[in-house]
Amino acid sequence: MGKLILLRHGQSMWNLENKFTGWTDVDLAPQGIKEAKAVGRLLKGSHVEIDRCFSSYLKRAIRTQWLVLEQAEQLHIDASYSWKLNERHYGDWQGKDKDGVLQEIGEEPYWNIRRGFDTPPPPVGLDDSRHPRHDSNYRQLDPQFLPSTESLQDTQIRVLNHFYGAIAPHLVMNQTVLVTAHGNSLRALIAHLEQTPPLELPFIEVPTGVPFLYVLDPALRLVSHQKMT
Repeated sequence: MGKLILLRHGQSMWNLENKFTGWTDVDLAPQGIKEAKAVGRLLKGSHVEIDRCFSSYLKRAIRTQWLVLEQAEQLHIDASYSWKLNERHYGDWQGKDKDGVLQEIGEEPYWNIRRGFDTPPPPVGLDDSRHPRHDSNYRQLDPQFLPSTESLQDTQIRVLNHFYGAIAPHLVMNQTVLVTAHGNSLRALIAHLEQTPPLELPFIEVPTGVPFLYVLDPALRLVSHQKMT
């Protein structure tokens, strides 16, 4: 059986400040560092041996992964990074206070976008500094793949593309894989793995610094899943 450990990064500085982060490359807050180290100690205490790691391009996920592996005494494990595991791009909401956006547009449209499946926030313009075309991390990526905004559905398409293309082959070989990513990129993957009905998508919660274990058979059918404690 393949074992998939899904971990949202530890609390970031913008989580702490209640801002929409998206693709903005914000680092961990002190609490997030503590959360990541605690996960590493949990894996070590549970004798979990990681075979392969995957992370997004964003430093809060990458640093979380490093801290986990350091505490688990498994820093030697091969790791791969992909923009396809990035957080959902929040368009013009990026950098804005969440409560402020709620007050500005009203409760119903706010939650339709934030917790819905196919409605994106307003986009950023191509000349806006928040557009990823201005981020050197994506200089080698075809600009047509760089979003101005994303719905959860858009996020799910790229996450599943990477899951089946890069991650699933290791699970088929009965390996244990750690994926360190973000609230919405993991929510999109979890919805697929658990075959969550659309009406239940808003209730999928992915807290920071809490690992979830998914056991998959060789056909990638879900056998079990649980929060690791």
